[in-house]
Formats: sequence, C-alpha cells, structure tokens
Amino acid sequence: MKQTNFFTQMIRIALMTLSMNFTAYSQDKLVAYPTPDGTELNGDFTVKVRQAGQEWKTIPSYLIKVDEVRDTKHHVENASMAYFDFSGEVEVSVTYNKGAIETARVRPLSYEIAHQINGNTMTFKLNQPRNLSVEVNGDIFHNLHLFANAIDTFVPDKKDKNLIYFAPGIHEFQDGHFKVPSGKTVYVAGGAVLMGQLLVDNVRDVKISGRGIVDYKVKMGVHISNSKNVTVEGLFVTQCATGGSDSVTIRNVKSISYYGWGDGMNVFASNNVLFDGVFCRNSDDCTTVYATRKGFVGGCKNITMQNSTLWADVAHPIFIGIHGNTPNPEIIEDVTYYNIDILDHKEKQVDYQGCLAINAGDNNLIRNIRFENIRIEDFRQGQLVNLRIFYNTKYCTAPGRGIENILFKDITYTGKNAELSMIIGYSEERKVKNIRFENLKINGQVISDDMSGKPAWYKTADMARFFVGEFVENITFTK
Repeated sequence: MKQTNFFTQMIRIALMTLSMNFTAYSQDKLVAYPTPDGTELNGDFTVKVRQAGQEWKTIPSYLIKVDEVRDTKHHVENASMAYFDFSGEVEVSVTYNKGAIETARVRPLSYEIAHQINGNTMTFKLNQPRNLSVEVNGDIFHNLHLFANAIDTFVPDKKDKNLIYFAPGIHEFQDGHFKVPSGKTVYVAGGAVLMGQLLVDNVRDVKISGRGIVDYKVKMGVHISNSKNVTVEGLFVTQCATGGSDSVTIRNVKSISYYGWGDGMNVFASNNVLFDGVFCRNSDDCTTVYATRKGFVGGCKNITMQNSTLWADVAHPIFIGIHGNTPNPEIIEDVTYYNIDILDHKEKQVDYQGCLAINAGDNNLIRNIRFENIRIEDFRQGQLVNLRIFYNTKYCTAPGRGIENILFKDITYTGKNAELSMIIGYSEERKVKNIRFENLKINGQVISDDMSGKPAWYKTADMARFFVGEFVENITFTK
C-alpha cells in the first residue's frame, strides 16, 4: 500500500511539473505588427525575432530622422526604428545590410546586453521589455532604435461608444490633427500610422494607448493642454508636451525628433505629471519643466520622470526653470528624476550645457529637486551639472529668485568628454543653497568631502571638475 501511494505521489508530481512547464511556455508570447502600404521603411537593417525553438519573425524597420550637429550646422540623418511585443525570452537578430559588422553595442550600456557577431549579423537575447539603441561600427546617427515592449493586454471593444479605434493602416486627418473628446479611450493599434497630431485640449478623463505610430513628419505628435486625468501609453511620436494640466501620465512613449526646437517632453505650468519608462532622443531638450510659458500660466509641482532613457542630440537631457512669470513670481518644486540612463549630450554653447541642468530665470524659485540613480554615459560635448541663477536676456525678463534643496544621489558618469560643470548664484538675495551630492561617482571614484587623496586646500568640487562660484551656500559631497 505504501508503494502504491509512493507511485501515486510521483505521478502527481510529474503531472504538476508538466502543467507548470506548459503554463510557463504558454505565457511566452511574441507579437509582430503589420506594415501599412505606403509606409516609409529603411533598409539599413533587417530585424528578426524568435522565441526559443520557434521560427524567426521579420520585424518592419521604419524610416525615422535624427539631428546631427557638425561644424555648428544641423544635418538631418536617416535612422531606423522597429518594435514588437513579447513576454518570456526572445532572441533578436539584426543584420546590417550595408556591410560587415566590425564593432557593435546595445545601449543603454547599464543593461549589459551581451551580443554575438557573425559577419554582418548580430544576435542577442532579451528577457524583459527594453527600449534600445543598436549601433554598428560606432555610427550613432544611422542606428536602429529597437523598442521591445511588454505584451499589450488591452483588448479594444469596438462596440464601446467611448472607444476611438485606429486600426492598422495609414490615417489622415483633415485639419492636421485629431481632437480627443473628454471621457474617451483612443486606441492606436500596432501597425497604425497617424499622419497628424493627437490633440488633448480642454478635456478630462482621456486615455490614449496602443502600439501605433504618429508619423515622424508630424511635429508635436501628442499635445496635452489645459486638461485633467490624461494617460498616454505605448506610442511612438516626435514630441509629447503637457501644458496647463493636472494628473497626467506618460508611460512607455518613445519620442524622437530631428527639426529645430524639437524638445521631447515639455512640462509647462502643470502639476502631478508622471513620466514612466519613456525614451527620448531629441533635437533640443529631452525633458523640461517650466513655469509660465506658451500661454500656460502658473508654477509646477510634483513632476516625476522614472525608469527612462534620454539622448540629447542638441541641448539638455534634463532642463528645469528658465521660463516663468516675472511680475507674479512662481515656484517649481517637488520634481524627481529616478533611474535614468543618459546616452548623449551635445551642446557647444556654454549657456545651454548640462546633463542635469537647473537654470532659474524670470523670478522663479526652484526647490526640492531630486536626481537619483542616474547613469550618464560618455556624451560628446557638455557638462554633467549646471546649476545657475541667471539673467539670460534672450529668454528671460529677470533672474531667478533662487535654487534650493537639491539632492544628487547615486549619480555615475563614465567618460572623458565632460567639460567644467558650473554652480553659480546671482546675488545675496538670489542664491543657490543646500545642495547635496551623495555617492557621486566619476569614472569609478566617489567624490566626497573626506575622500582620500584630496589636498586639504582643495574644494571637494575641484575633484569633480565643478566650478562653485559666487552666492552658493551649503554645498556638500558625501559617500
């Protein structure tokens, strides 16, 4: 009897194991989306994806454009973009159709994605969603932007009167934009290409999601103005700006621009804005927080960007504070940047440098700003940090009132191109104060007030190559 029980138990365990394996296997999914007729593609790369033991699926490689500054002139270059959804683990194959692959890298480097090269093809594996740049032979301007999304679980009910559905295909808008009404869900399916802007203006309770694309030629692909309770998720766009709004979430949106003034994700005079898992490669600032600007009036509070990747072909990856309302001074406060990879920064103009930049103008008071867990790769030209109260007469009508209570925690920079960072106040009444650097690591060395090897007569900031100027109070560097 005992032997029978033993075998019964073994059979049950075997059946449970088979069930668990089948369930795990069935949860592994891969979704590739169709290419609409008439879509502009780029043949530089052939992209294929497969699950273990399955057939390769070819993923469309779309034409997009990026901005390269050479000799102070802007040059628009053709790059590539591809996307798919998956769960579990997949293998990715990228074939470079213009020649052999001598060197390659998959960025952000912090992801440590190992790859193999065989002739003109490289392969690598992914086991979680990633927004990536695949670069061959050191070319960052004709690269592949590969967006490997989580499975889109939303199932559109086409009978739902509050659903606006854009099916796979090309969609033209008569006025160049589609105005989203209040209370609506807009679903842009994978394989859909919108040839105009999604305008969210003076509405509330709106959700825009899907895997579709707003065409690269459409400036300001998504524009949110004077609205409340808005979510935008999963799309590819040029720009996505928020002005005069409250309670806005931008999640897993990819922004790539190539034209002048091509800021990625601006915030103007808005509160309670969350950016989560976004990717920005832009021809101007990647992400900004401003007070009064562009007809939007007021300060900003409770702005967060997290789990994101920033790449500034021009200007700043992160920029706060230059614009405001001089006659009626405003406050920008409680702003957090957490778990960010910065892939590049290129700006020759010293006034507009800084991967992490706060420039207070227009009588703005900027306070309670947190930069944490930010990894900065070796950018081409610029500064790590730029904290200044200034009077930039090109854009401001007064200097800022102050910058205070700023935390830089777990910031790492690995590279050799960083120029001298600047921390400068304006006057006794307009100071930069209470600035704390905690575990600032530059090329593997932690910069702290008690670091070994620092001459006693040096400022700690000298060891980081930071210039600390006049009217700066209480700046500390700790481990």
